[in-house]
Amino acid sequence: MSKTHAWLPSLDPLKGFEAAARHLSFTKAAAELFLTQSAISRQVQTLEEQLGVKLFRREVRRLELTPEGEVLYRAAAEMLARLGDVCAGLKAAQRRPRVTVSAAVGIAALWLVPRLAAFQEAEPDLDVLISADNRMVDLEREDIDLALRYIAPEVAPPDSTLLFDEVVFPVASPAVVAALPAVLRPEDLANVTLLAFESGNRTPWLSWEPWLIGLGLAHATPKAVLQFTQYDQMIRAAEDGRGLALGRGPLVAQAIASGRLQPLGDSRERVAARAYFLVRNPRGLRPEAERFAAWLVGEAKKTEAENAA
Repeated sequence: MSKTHAWLPSLDPLKGFEAAARHLSFTKAAAELFLTQSAISRQVQTLEEQLGVKLFRREVRRLELTPEGEVLYRAAAEMLARLGDVCAGLKAAQRRPRVTVSAAVGIAALWLVPRLAAFQEAEPDLDVLISADNRMVDLEREDIDLALRYIAPEVAPPDSTLLFDEVVFPVASPAVVAALPAVLRPEDLANVTLLAFESGNRTPWLSWEPWLIGLGLAHATPKAVLQFTQYDQMIRAAEDGRGLALGRGPLVAQAIASGRLQPLGDSRERVAARAYFLVRNPRGLRPEAERFAAWLVGEAKKTEAENAA
């Protein structure tokens, strides 16, 4: 215990003193704190003995603060008010329902977060905690309500919901796309910086190599290659005009709709090996988590419509 804390009196006598000082009445203080008048008197006496000073002048039918009592009253009133506000805030935070959602960094940053404002307007009393992590979390053990998973359809849990399929195609900023033909030639690639995603996982559909082979550019050399380990950072670079990226349809739909990105040509590759699923905690969901899950499914349908447009 610090030396400062050693001088602090107990909280109950301070509360009794503060109420008595505020009302200048032991009787009114006792009624406020649901104590007897003698209990308030004993609390004040205990406080005076601990501090070694008189806090009240007890006149006939009248109570007055001493100078020392005035000083203590101002400090105690401020401290108790602040403490009450903090405790009330903590209790209010505990009362607010909260939904915890696990998602990989890319889908959290590019798909989920930009859409949350609409949900918060519809459900202002429901908090949402986003746990952005590229590892596959254990929903039950880590007490997470929902997860957005990018997985093979055959390994999706039985109670999961398909949100949308994976679709991949080249995208860039409108300025970069305007400077390129819809079908790249070797001489065009020499003027292009390719933005590449390297996650450490085997995802050849997100690699430029098969795309270049399909375009007949297997032996062509780009101007440069910039590699990223986080997909959302790569897309931000594409939006800033840094080069050409492979866009994942659901994750770039909003950027395309807002004009920050533009597809290069009409080529679309639907990937059967992966899709986006909503996975629920095996223990079941509270009503507020079910509402959030329903909202996510609705947003996914909007995304599918954007991709089909």
